[in-house]
Amino acid sequence: MRAVVYEEPFSVGIAEVQHPAVQHPNDVVVRVTSTAICGSDLHMYEGRTAAEPGIVFGHENMGIIEEVGSGVTALQRGDRVVMPFNVACGFCKNCTAGDTAFCLTVNPGFAGGAYGYVAMGPYSGGQAEYLRVPYADFNCLKLPPDGSHETDFVLLADIFPTGYHGCELAQVSPGESVVVYGAGPVGLMAAYSALLRGASWVFVVDRVPERLAKAESIGAVPVDFGKADPVEQIKEQTDGEGTDKGIDAVGYQAQVGDGSGEEPAVVLNSLIDSVRPTGRLGVPGLYVPSDPGGPDANAKQGMLLVQIGRMFEKGQVIGTGQCNVKRYNRQLRDMIIAGRAEPGFVVSHELSLSEAPDAYRKFDQRIEGYTKVVLHP
Repeated sequence: MRAVVYEEPFSVGIAEVQHPAVQHPNDVVVRVTSTAICGSDLHMYEGRTAAEPGIVFGHENMGIIEEVGSGVTALQRGDRVVMPFNVACGFCKNCTAGDTAFCLTVNPGFAGGAYGYVAMGPYSGGQAEYLRVPYADFNCLKLPPDGSHETDFVLLADIFPTGYHGCELAQVSPGESVVVYGAGPVGLMAAYSALLRGASWVFVVDRVPERLAKAESIGAVPVDFGKADPVEQIKEQTDGEGTDKGIDAVGYQAQVGDGSGEEPAVVLNSLIDSVRPTGRLGVPGLYVPSDPGGPDANAKQGMLLVQIGRMFEKGQVIGTGQCNVKRYNRQLRDMIIAGRAEPGFVVSHELSLSEAPDAYRKFDQRIEGYTKVVLHP
């Protein structure tokens, strides 16, 4: 079958790879109908990880079940399903607590597993024609069989629940003001989720005009950090107090104001300054144990200079970590079905699998309006 494979830094290709098969009675094999390129795929694409040539990318996947293992009880051939990017067993201590992003079974020696991502277990990615799904009864979420909402539903694999997770970490409540740093796909989903949860004001900080325009189109207030200090812009619009809650949807590849380089802690520090005393911070943005491409010795080891003293002084609370997709995806699916949520607005391009190499290049360079790409194998 054809798949998107890593070749070398800043290069992916389309290659013929082995067709997946049922390896365990709890497996299913899915014919992929939609799979999305994620910002975290760019970490591997840019050569910032230990990814080896030949790894198949893709952790945001949905499709139609083609083969069913003998131990699968809740699924059958022909079911339309979407899979959380978290591969989880469903029965370990963390999974039974709802913390499926930190499954203790699927990736020995590491809390959590994912499709097509370095260090996240032996699970091939879904930017391919077919995908093997382990622990399928637990990991597959059934969808309406009528083919509706394809572009909305694929976002249930990662970015819609992850954006919502940012709001959950920050405990966004009705009537509150929220600042979201980053207007990439996760940031837009965090802003959208804050509005769905009843936030009164949602500020979105970025410097890419297309992304800020997209944020404004859903009712958020765009803040261009390339024009002036975002903290000051936010305080000017909140009577000098700052927002009630804040979300970091950028992570460790944060850029300085003029876009001239990386400053990994700049968003965290700006978030601390932007949120009022006793406010809460949610950090779904990715931070890593080590970053070979980091701008300094500390960043290369995953250590950042964060103004923890200022955070302590303000009595703020912070929540971090990857999204436990299973905690949210069923309810978010039902909101889509009911017409209460339409997350597909964030998708900028729908392409064939063969167009993936060019899409990676353009997404990485933030050109031609590339914000979220969905591939249809």
